[in-house]
Amino acid sequence: MTVTSNIKWKSLLINIAIPLAIGGISSLIVNNGFDNYSAVTKPSLSPPPWIFPVVWTILYILMGVSTYLIYEKDKNLNRNAFTIYAVQLALNFIWPIFFFGFDAYLLSFIILVLLLVFVVAMIINFHRENKLAGLLQIPYLIWLLFAAYLNFSVFLLN
Repeated sequence: MTVTSNIKWKSLLINIAIPLAIGGISSLIVNNGFDNYSAVTKPSLSPPPWIFPVVWTILYILMGVSTYLIYEKDKNLNRNAFTIYAVQLALNFIWPIFFFGFDAYLLSFIILVLLLVFVVAMIINFHRENKLAGLLQIPYLIWLLFAAYLNFSVFLLN
C-alpha cells in the first residue's frame, strides 16, 4: 500500500482550494493597488514584485495540505483549531485590501500583527493534532514576519 492510496483527494483539493481562492479573491479586489505599491518607497530588503504571487501560492498550498491533515484526523475534535484557522484566513484576506487597496499602512500593520498572533495559535493547535500539520505552517509564519517588516517599513518611509 502506498502513501497516496490513503489520501482523500477530493478533501485534499478542497482544503487547498479554499486558501488559494481566498488569496485570489483578495488579489482581484486590490488589483490596481499593486500598481500603487510599485510607486511607494520600500525598504532595501524588498523583493521583486514577481516573488509575491509565487511565495503566496506555495504558502496557500502548504496551508491547505496542513488543514487537510487536521480535517482528516478527526472532524469533530478540531473545532478550536478550525476556528483559529478561519479567523487567520479572514485576516489574511483583509490585510492586502487595507495595505494595497486603501494604502492604510499603519492599520495594515496592526492587522498583520493580529494575523501573526492567530497564526502562532494555529500552529500550536495544529501541531498538537498533527506535528506535520503544524510544521507545514512555519514557512507561512516566517513570511508573515518578513511581511510585517516590509509593512512597517513602508509605513515609516511613506
